[in-house]
Amino acid sequence: MAAQPSRASTELERLIQEFLEYLEVERDVSPLTVRNYAHYLRRFSEWMKKNNWTNLADVTQDSIRQYRLYLSRLPALASQGVSLHGRKAISKKTQGYHAIALRSFLKYLIRTDRQAFSPDKIDLPKAESHSLKFLSGEQVDRLLNSPSLSSEVGKRDRAILEVLFSTGLRVSELVSLNRDTVDLERREFGIIGKGRRQRVVFLSRRAAEWIDAYLKIRKDNYLPLFIRHKGKMGPDISDEEMRLGVRSVQRMVKKYVRKIKLPVDATAHTIRHSFATDLLMAGADLRSVQEMLGHKNVSTTQIYTHITNKQLRDVHEAFHGKGK
Repeated sequence: MAAQPSRASTELERLIQEFLEYLEVERDVSPLTVRNYAHYLRRFSEWMKKNNWTNLADVTQDSIRQYRLYLSRLPALASQGVSLHGRKAISKKTQGYHAIALRSFLKYLIRTDRQAFSPDKIDLPKAESHSLKFLSGEQVDRLLNSPSLSSEVGKRDRAILEVLFSTGLRVSELVSLNRDTVDLERREFGIIGKGRRQRVVFLSRRAAEWIDAYLKIRKDNYLPLFIRHKGKMGPDISDEEMRLGVRSVQRMVKKYVRKIKLPVDATAHTIRHSFATDLLMAGADLRSVQEMLGHKNVSTTQIYTHITNKQLRDVHEAFHGKGK
């Protein structure tokens, strides 16, 4: 989605709109990133405006400190007008996204020779620690086999699950795939992922066979690899209207997780984790897995190593309990 035409009335709002247009036109960032930055920064400008701070000079250490205190007490989904008295505040991760957007905005202002508050003085909140969830081989097999193959939707869902586990794609990357971009013969294709980074991903033989089986029962000419099979269809419906959405895939995975009663509260991203741990446990090197996941930094991939470190496991097996 493109940045919306400016209706800004204050200096701060005008500069934010200018920054969003810069991201869209000059940095060529994804529409989703522009939309997210717009959300975070407009929340900031609205809060500033309510406090009678409307100019760039009002963005100071004190105003930012007060804004971040406001964020830490803001109930989740409050921006949707839902009454959430007593509900948990927005997560540290989401608060961090607000801080990242604000720092990027201030960096842009300094690069364009504005007198702005130093972004280096804005610290990111400490991330909440979460245990890394992944599925065992047996659990993956159960999940992949869970769709009923008696319907078009079931065959589509089986193909989706196979592709997710075969490639480690993010759901947003999966739903962006088109028929003509996936080479089933070579079992590989290029993808433009997070941060506009390009990479090549590879399909297992089984995943390629399930995609082929799904496409053979399709009677349409729609471009997307995965489409919805409910609702209005026909020549007047565009490709993008037919394309399966991120939320639909997420709900689909949850449906099958519940169906087979997995003890792990698995999501589509859990399948991505399972792809990475499966490779590392089999002996793949960290740099290769980093490339396949599309991680910018290897440090992001290293979250899997404490789970998959075979040497540590062997040491534990060899020595634990031997001193008794």
